[in-house]
Amino acid sequence: MISPVEIAVLALAGYRGTQLAVHDSILDPVRHRVDAWHQERPESGVRNAVVMLISCVYCSGWWVVGALLLTWLLVTGQWHQAPVLVHGIEWLAVAGAAVLLNRWDDSRKDA
Repeated sequence: MISPVEIAVLALAGYRGTQLAVHDSILDPVRHRVDAWHQERPESGVRNAVVMLISCVYCSGWWVVGALLLTWLLVTGQWHQAPVLVHGIEWLAVAGAAVLLNRWDDSRKDA
């Protein structure tokens, strides 16, 4: 099981990774290509899902945090130290903390 400090570090990394995926200009070309692809068939459920995934901090954040957590667990050799269910709970904890950071950041933009 990961420590509270690891949860905090992974939450910060997840927050930043989510901001990169959803908002940062470095990925604008990718988002524009996906949007153009979506406009070719806007009624497509798959295309709608992909656009939702890359434009929603909660949707993207869940998968960004999952990838970060899996990488962390594998690189640090912690994957086999706990059951998969425990890692699922860790995923929820890290994703929840990252979402709180995103909510805090979003609330500051309105002020």
